Amino acid sequence: MTATPFCIPDYIRSIAPYIGGKPIDEVAREFGLDPARIVKLASNENPLGVPDSAKRAMAAAMADLGRYPDDAGFDLRKALSSKLGVDEDWVVLGAGSSDILITAALTFAGGGGRVIHSQYGFVVYGLAAQKIGARLTVVPATAGLGHDLDAMRAAIDDGHGKAALVYIANPSNPTGTFLTASEIEAFLERVPGETVVVLDEAYTEYLDDAQRYDAIAWVRRFPNLLVSRTFSKAYGLAGLRVGYGIGQPALTGLMNRVRAAFNVNALAQAAAVAALDDTAFLAESARVNRAGYDQLTKAFEAAGIEYVPSAGNFVLFKAGDDAEAGARVNLALLRRGVIVRPVANYGLPRWLRVSIGTEAENAAFLAALPDAMRTSGARAA
Repeated sequence: MTATPFCIPDYIRSIAPYIGGKPIDEVAREFGLDPARIVKLASNENPLGVPDSAKRAMAAAMADLGRYPDDAGFDLRKALSSKLGVDEDWVVLGAGSSDILITAALTFAGGGGRVIHSQYGFVVYGLAAQKIGARLTVVPATAGLGHDLDAMRAAIDDGHGKAALVYIANPSNPTGTFLTASEIEAFLERVPGETVVVLDEAYTEYLDDAQRYDAIAWVRRFPNLLVSRTFSKAYGLAGLRVGYGIGQPALTGLMNRVRAAFNVNALAQAAAVAALDDTAFLAESARVNRAGYDQLTKAFEAAGIEYVPSAGNFVLFKAGDDAEAGARVNLALLRRGVIVRPVANYGLPRWLRVSIGTEAENAAFLAALPDAMRTSGARAA
C-alpha cells in the first residue's frame, strides 16, 4: 500500500476492500466475450430480477425525486410493522442488510469492543469490526463448515470482559449451512444480556417450511437480539440496496442515532413496500430456487463433486483437491462466460460458490463445469 502523510489508524490501513462478484461487462471486456452470452451466478441475486410490482412503484415515485427521501422511512417501516407484528420503532432501515450489520458494529462495539463471528462467516462481519477498530474473535467452524454455537458462547467471556457483539448467520453465507430453531434458542438463552446478538437472516425467505422458525418471537423475548434481513435476495431488489433490522427500541433507537441520514433512497423505499406485499413473486422465487438447487446438486452427485448442503440460494462446491483448484477452475469458467464466486478469501481455496439461477443459467454452468475442471487440472473429490 502506498504510504500517505495522513494520520491513518493501523486498523484502517489493514482493511482489505470488499470485492463483489465480477460484473458481466467486466468479464466481457477481459475475455472478449459477448455480454449477452455470459451467465452470472456469483452474487446470490434473484434470477427473476425485479418484480413488476416494484417497477410500478418506482415509476410512480420518480416524479418526486427532486426531494430527499423520507429519512424515517415511514411507509416502509409501517409496512414491515404490519407484516411482522411489531411496533414501528422496532424497525431500523439500512442500505441493504450489510448497512445494518455495519451500523450494529458502530453502535454496540465501538470504542474497542469485541466482536465474535464464526469461521467462514460473511466477510462483512470482520470488515465491520475492522472499520471501528474493534477486537475480533473468529471461532473455528464445525467439521461441516457451520457455526459451533457452544464454542461461540464460550468465547463471549475471554477473561477480560464480555464481547460486545456476536454475529450469527442463518443460513450462513458462503457455506449455506443451517442452524435449527432449538440450537439458536438455546444459544440465546445462554448469552449474557450485555452482549448484543445479530441474527443475520438474509436468506430466510428460501427456507423450507420444515426449517422455519419465529425469530420475531425471540426478538420480543430477548432484548439483546437484533434480526437483520434484506430485500436484495428473494425480493429481487439487490441493485436498490434496502434492508432492515428488527429489535427492541433500546437497540433500534440507538442504531437510528448512528446510521447515516437518508440511508435508504426514495425508489428503494417505494419498491420495498410493493415487493413486501407481492406474495406471488416471493413464492415463485422460492419455487425456482428449490428446482435450481435440485438441478445443481443432482448434477454434482452424478459427477462425484463434493458440495455443502445449502439452505440458501447458492451452493458451495469443491473444485479440486489442491489449494489452487478454486482459482484455476474459476478462471476456466470465466473464459467460458460463466461467473461464479471464488471463496479463497474465506479460507476455502479449494471451493467455489455458485448462485442458483434459472434452469437455463444452471444448465449453462453445468455444461461448462466438466471441461473447466478437466482443462484446469482439477479433480473432483
